[in-house]
Amino acid sequence: MAVMGTRMLRKEDPKLLTGEAKYVDDIHAAGELWMGMVRSTHANARIDSVDVSAALEQPGVVAAYTGADLAEGYWIAPLPCAWPVTPDMLNPPHFPVAVENARYVGDIVAVVLADSRYGANDAIEHVVVMYEDLPAVTTVEVAASGDALAHPDLGTNKAYSWALDPDPDAVQAALDDSVHRVSARFVQQRLIPSAMEPRGVLAIPSPHGGDITLYSSTQVPHILKVMVAATTGIPEHSIRVIAPSVGGGFGAKLNVNADEILAVALANKLKRPIRWTESRSEAAMSTTQGRGQVQYIEIGADADGKLTAIKAHIQADLGAYMQLITPGTPLLGSFLYTGVYACPAFGFVCDGYFTNLTPTDAYRGAGRPEASYAIERGMDLLAAEVGVNPEEIRRRNYAVGGEAFENWESPSGLVFDSGNYRPNLDKALELADIAELRAEQTRRREAGDSVQLGIGMCTYVEICGLAPSRALGDLGYAAGGWEHATVRMLPTGMIEVVSGSTPHGQGHETSWAMIVADKMGIDPAHVTVLHSDTALSPLGLDTYGSRSLAVGGVAIAMATDKLIEKAKAIVAHQLEASPDDIVLDEGNLMVAGSPDTATPIQSVGFAAFSAHDLPEGMEPNLQEQVSFDPPNFAFPFGTHVAVVEVDTNTGGVDLIDYIAVDDCGNQVNPLIVEGQVHGGIVQGVAQALWECAEYDDHGTPLNPSLMDYLVPSPTEVPSMTVDSTVTPSTTNPLGVKGVGEAGTIGSAAAAINAVVDALSPYGISDIEMPASPQRLWRLINAAQEGAST
Repeated sequence: MAVMGTRMLRKEDPKLLTGEAKYVDDIHAAGELWMGMVRSTHANARIDSVDVSAALEQPGVVAAYTGADLAEGYWIAPLPCAWPVTPDMLNPPHFPVAVENARYVGDIVAVVLADSRYGANDAIEHVVVMYEDLPAVTTVEVAASGDALAHPDLGTNKAYSWALDPDPDAVQAALDDSVHRVSARFVQQRLIPSAMEPRGVLAIPSPHGGDITLYSSTQVPHILKVMVAATTGIPEHSIRVIAPSVGGGFGAKLNVNADEILAVALANKLKRPIRWTESRSEAAMSTTQGRGQVQYIEIGADADGKLTAIKAHIQADLGAYMQLITPGTPLLGSFLYTGVYACPAFGFVCDGYFTNLTPTDAYRGAGRPEASYAIERGMDLLAAEVGVNPEEIRRRNYAVGGEAFENWESPSGLVFDSGNYRPNLDKALELADIAELRAEQTRRREAGDSVQLGIGMCTYVEICGLAPSRALGDLGYAAGGWEHATVRMLPTGMIEVVSGSTPHGQGHETSWAMIVADKMGIDPAHVTVLHSDTALSPLGLDTYGSRSLAVGGVAIAMATDKLIEKAKAIVAHQLEASPDDIVLDEGNLMVAGSPDTATPIQSVGFAAFSAHDLPEGMEPNLQEQVSFDPPNFAFPFGTHVAVVEVDTNTGGVDLIDYIAVDDCGNQVNPLIVEGQVHGGIVQGVAQALWECAEYDDHGTPLNPSLMDYLVPSPTEVPSMTVDSTVTPSTTNPLGVKGVGEAGTIGSAAAAINAVVDALSPYGISDIEMPASPQRLWRLINAAQEGAST
């Protein structure tokens, strides 16, 4: 009975849809106290004084703390950064509550504890903080200029410079010798993650046992446990972290945050449960933000448009402090600035700068959407320079001529596991009916239609399944790349899977059950998946970077294989046959060619449990575990085509069609794959057309609420055509690749390429994101005025 590859409905959904599932905010503990955070209203300032006396007099208030109070009475280390990308990287200490200086609007300067959420929120209004303003660094280009300092004590804003540039002279020479050459400056604006569930924490101490349980809306309970121990001094074995139902994460919940550390430290000190749930507007300051880069790219090509060199220089806006993987996030795309293309010379440099803004960190795609945007926008510019259409410039430059390959060494030195780019592009163009689209575009242009049609495409590749551990260590990343899984058969024949990867919307309970059921030939309903609790699943490295299936799912498959082999040995012993002669067919173990010997595999669970008749020396019970560390990353790819209409009178943009053909290798559940792609596309298009975290010259957020920050709704998004090609990975035995970030990686470039294409008759060759109506209207009018003079 084949299970893998079927469109099975998600097992998780009934609980989520009926309210049975519990999020952090749904969980309560007797005697709990609510935290209220007093946050700096200044982007860069000395803290002259913090007076909490009036807050302490408010109803229900139990305690209030300044940064100085916590520094004296509590052992709390600075928040951890797990990715020091260079030996000399600057990393100013980031304490959960600021002591002497506030470095961004939202920096915590005091904490109030009260017996209710509203009591805590009311009380923080009575805390009086006196500041001495300092000049604020509010853009990465100001940071690079050094005109103001985000941390005056450091004497510089540059935190590090990291290069993937083995022969810069050769790259420059190749550019200088190129027949065609294009260069561009692209801005990756800051984005505010807007998960359906805001972040929240609840720390429950065991007053007499010394243990503490932390409920957190986190993607990384296992990593969080280690970091909480390192930051608070509480022994690791005394900490249990539980991620209950988590309503989305997108990378913004893969961190160690001040609120988590404060909740644990205060609960441990006061011996009372401490909790906090962020408000939506608070999230614009208390949760890390995404993107934040200025990109400079130069591309050279020969007379036929074949690439000769690519040179990229990135200025990364790190924000005020380093969070868990802040410095490494821009570098996750460093190896992909050549995209899916063959190119003989490549150089990349990233300079990371501190600003007086909310720290940046991982956000869906984490470095790879930025890289894809730069190279795919650049390829469209090159197509215009050479005088060919966008698909032709891509076909001329695909790796291995666009044909199928395995283990190809890319210009950056990474070995791509597999690819087959030309058929993927052809399928996307066929689904889009590119010839008819171009004909309609021509009709509108010739008629002078005020609503112009734009067609944009992107062929992307991404890195996922971050591993092997040794490679991550070479990059300076503190954690490994392995994942752990345990598979056990209970005496009744039911299966329990214990997963070290932790879901927050991906459908792990369904996919993991399908993998096990497919291998055993049983009903997926007989498989239960346990996860997200470090007491139930003590080993794991969690979920981020599209690693769950390519690492965690493969670990489950391998553990299942081991369990099946043990079950075969038990049945062989009972049948007095050789284990090599036992086969598994449709859920039954039997001697090959002798169906009358069939034994349901699920019946072996009780035989292993009772241990009455096991092979000599075999341990009772059926339970196997695997820690899988892949030999290489996996490299999904795809082609996206966006179709837009631009109203040249108003600058309004409508996305009217979207076609995505993604290749994530073998698919466990195509229904889940499509859902992941849909969501990713919307997030990428949102960056292209709507979303932007805006600040004034003083570093004050201008759009911290969803009244002003434009998260798209279903009315802005058309029905999408989603399809796939299948090129199995050579990195793992399932042949799978990740897909959780694919849609985001391909969509921003496709959307902007479409808008630029619509306005190309006006001489417009680039548009800064987001392509808002106001921005487009100004560009169109400036172009018209220039044409008339």
